[in-house]
Amino acid sequence: MYFAVEGVIGVGKTTLARLLQPGYDAGLLLEVFEENPFLSDFYSDRQRFAFQTQIFFLLSRYHQQRRGVAAQLNEHPFLISDYTFEKDALFARINLTGDELEMYYRVQEALAEKITSPDLIVYLRASTDTLMQRIAMRDRPYERQMEASYIDLLVQTYDQFFIDNPPPMPVLVIECDDLDFVRRPADLRQIDLRIRQALQLAPYQPELPLGGA
Repeated sequence: MYFAVEGVIGVGKTTLARLLQPGYDAGLLLEVFEENPFLSDFYSDRQRFAFQTQIFFLLSRYHQQRRGVAAQLNEHPFLISDYTFEKDALFARINLTGDELEMYYRVQEALAEKITSPDLIVYLRASTDTLMQRIAMRDRPYERQMEASYIDLLVQTYDQFFIDNPPPMPVLVIECDDLDFVRRPADLRQIDLRIRQALQLAPYQPELPLGGA
């Protein structure tokens, strides 16, 4: 079984995936983004470097998912990923226009047919203010010039895709503004419980029918 943790930059996808891994005896598939040679330039001049950045990410994520998902599921009963293949198209929708966007979609659609979809997407949702605070705290050099308006646009785009027009696989939405699953174990247990309920896994307490039997 395979589930992916999704959300906007800074929400805590990788951290949550790592924290959940031991309890599921799961394989872990983490997004490789720091190898993108265009990323730093993109954040300083998005319009100029958007196409190169998106195509590099698209091909990198495709090769990683094609190799990694099947291999991990052969070795582990579960697989947890900190991204979905679909997320790249969300960034392309924001960063590309015209012929570049059309070309991107053609390539993305062809590659998507060969990708294994997760059984569940865990969508971590947070406000722009919360995300900007967390981005500042982790202080990655290439993110220091990131603007709140860009993050706000990402939040809107993610909400449209995962909430307003969700993909065919189940999506579990978790509001994270008031959660701290790193420092508060109860918050991590709450998220774990909701994932197990969504996947119908033990141990969890199913909701009792109203009125009882």
